[in-house]
Formats: sequence, C-alpha cells, structure tokens
Amino acid sequence: MSVTSPAASPATIAAPVVQSARGYWSGVARRFTRDRLAVICLVILAALVLAAIFAPYLGLADPYKASMIRRLKPIGFDGHPLGTDEQGRDMLARLIYGGRLTLFVGLMPVVFAFFIGSALGIIAGYAGGWLNTVIMRTVDIFFAFPSVLLAIAISSALGAGIVNSLVSLTIVFIPPIARVAESATASVRSLDYIDAARASGGGALTIIRAHVISNVLGPVFVYATSLTSVCMILAAGLSFLGIGVRPPEPEWGLMLNTLRTAIYVNPYVAALPGLMIFATSLCLNLLSDGLRSAMNVKD
Repeated sequence: MSVTSPAASPATIAAPVVQSARGYWSGVARRFTRDRLAVICLVILAALVLAAIFAPYLGLADPYKASMIRRLKPIGFDGHPLGTDEQGRDMLARLIYGGRLTLFVGLMPVVFAFFIGSALGIIAGYAGGWLNTVIMRTVDIFFAFPSVLLAIAISSALGAGIVNSLVSLTIVFIPPIARVAESATASVRSLDYIDAARASGGGALTIIRAHVISNVLGPVFVYATSLTSVCMILAAGLSFLGIGVRPPEPEWGLMLNTLRTAIYVNPYVAALPGLMIFATSLCLNLLSDGLRSAMNVKD
C-alpha cells in the first residue's frame, strides 16, 4: 500500500515566490539608496513635481497677469525674485506653473508608450511567425525617421495643442519600447520553465501573464525611464516651434520661444526656462542610470 505525500497548500507554494520578490525589491531599494547622485536627483524631481502640483498654495504671483511697466525686470527685482518676462509677468510663478505642463507632456507619452509598446512587443516576441513579422516590420517603418522629425511631422499634421502633442510623442516612443520588449520576450520564450509551462497545458495568455510579463517588464521599464528626458526635451521643442502648447499657457519650451528676442536685453531671465529644461532632463537621466544599476539590468 503506497502512501502519497500530502499536497502542498497554496500558501506554502506562494510563500517562497513572495519572499523572493520582496528580497529582490528590497535589494533594489538598498542599492539605489547607495547611489547618492541618483537619490539627490530623485529629491530634486520630487520637489519640482510637488511645487507644480501645489503651486496655487505657494502664495505665488498670478502667472498670467501682465504689466507693461515691469517688462523684462532683472533677477532680484522688488517682488519678483526671478525677474519678469517680455510681458511683465512674474518669472518664478510662470516657471513653477510651467512645470505642470512641461512635466505632464514630457512624462505621460512615455507612460502611454510603455503600456502600448510593451503589449505589442510581448505579443510579437511570444507569438513569432507572421504576427511577429507584421508587428515588427510596422514598427521598423517608424525607425526610418529621426524621432525629432517624426514628432514635428505628426504634430504639424494634427495641429498645435496639448492633446495633439501627447498623441504625437506617444507614437514616437512606441516603436523603441516595442523593440526592447520584443527582444526581451524572444529571449525568455526559449527558456526551460516556459517549455515546462507549455508541457503542463498552460495557454498562451496564462504563460504570458504568469511567466513572461514578470521577466520582461523590468528591462522595458528601465529603458522607458531613460526616454523620459528625451520626451521632455521633444515636448519643449514642439512648444518652442509653435506646434505644442499654445500661449498664454506657461510652459518652459514656449517661454523659451517668447523670450528669445529678449536675450540681448536681459539674457539671464531669458535663459531661465532653458536652464530648467536642462536641469530636469539631467536629473531624469541620472535617475534612470541609478535605477538601471540598482536593478542590475544589463544592456
């Protein structure tokens, strides 16, 4: 008479997985906090986001109120710590309020592209065959155009506006994210545990949800974070060219455009929007590098 061992409970099976996941993310957090430069950049970006969100409660001047007698006042002028723009509007208020649109238009396209591109890449990488060919060859068409020219072409066709900028930039960043997701999925698809899942009768959707996504989204997420600075610069560039955010909305790229004629009159004030774009994109790049090192993602 044979004695069968009792079946393991779901809690027993899930415990090592949960513990392993917690151990991995705690290791990521520990390695990330050791990178002082990345932590400083995270604090700076968090401060910018919080200032943009709570701008109405900071007691700032009205960013839309113009005054012809206070045009292009220098930094440190009475009541205007960062001076005024070409219409006499307070630069400090416009820079903080401008962070709302600049960060929103610079980050949301990457978020949308992350989900759409990851879905396309995972489907193409796991399915293979003709479906992979159709999806990836369509993606390759967009690689024939530089991202800057593609964004300008799509925005020009759609017209100026926040929504059209979001759409054009999302389309620009879907192809590179889909390419990374497809490559990562193709490498995971041939591993032994995927073959074991197929042999046990698991369907394609079940295998993708349970095994593929958890191993693919990490590298794709890290790569997507490296695109945020590029997206923000492109968004500011579209506004600078007049095919992004419309005036009189405060946005760093648009402010840089309207102040370009004042560079010979008050160059320090005119350079402030460009300085904000540079500092924010630099912090995003350094934060992405720190996150990449913490997650041990190999190129």
